[in-house]
Amino acid sequence: MKVGIVGGTGDIGEGIAMRLSSKHDVVIGSRDEEKAHESSDACYARVTELGLPCIVSGHSNQEAVDRSDIVILAIPFRHIKPTLSSLHGFEGKIVVSPINPMEKRDFFVYTPPPEGSAALLVRTMLPPGTLLCSAFNTVAANKWKALSEPLDFAVPVCGDDPAAKAVVLDLVRSIPGVSAYDAGPLAVSSMVECLTPLLLNIARFNRMRDVGIQFR
Repeated sequence: MKVGIVGGTGDIGEGIAMRLSSKHDVVIGSRDEEKAHESSDACYARVTELGLPCIVSGHSNQEAVDRSDIVILAIPFRHIKPTLSSLHGFEGKIVVSPINPMEKRDFFVYTPPPEGSAALLVRTMLPPGTLLCSAFNTVAANKWKALSEPLDFAVPVCGDDPAAKAVVLDLVRSIPGVSAYDAGPLAVSSMVECLTPLLLNIARFNRMRDVGIQFR
């Protein structure tokens, strides 16, 4: 499966690339193509030093869209509009939003847009025929990037198209130690996105690091 990561040079994007590139053909995208090349080289070195296969390359964000079947939007909430307005070619592709709108005040606060969630805002900016899901929202970047540490986390997946959601569930489950759960339609994404500021608050006030979720 060819997976493009828009904004793939950030911490979340790099971490997801490292976890997926041993099982899938990953394209790291960036506004700065040279930075994407550097990130893909670092990903390849890190994954292969553990004795794992790795297929990864670095390109522009537009090429990450063009070259992929699934596109992960690993971008901050504030970059949704400028990033998506600069890209095209999403028709017929599965797009995944791991975006969590929040602010750090005296504690972390969920700050959804008027649409109700980041995922629902993204939907308004994608062309008809795009298959949108939300996923990967609840795992900290440090955990994605710590390849020598086993994962034991749950990832809720939301989406309105059953076939597309099944593909994303399989993509998540291809990462060892990660369980994927169907959390319902895209409208449920707000419930998932607000888990991240909750987890950050739990970590902060209990002196913990990289808190995640699991369902037992």
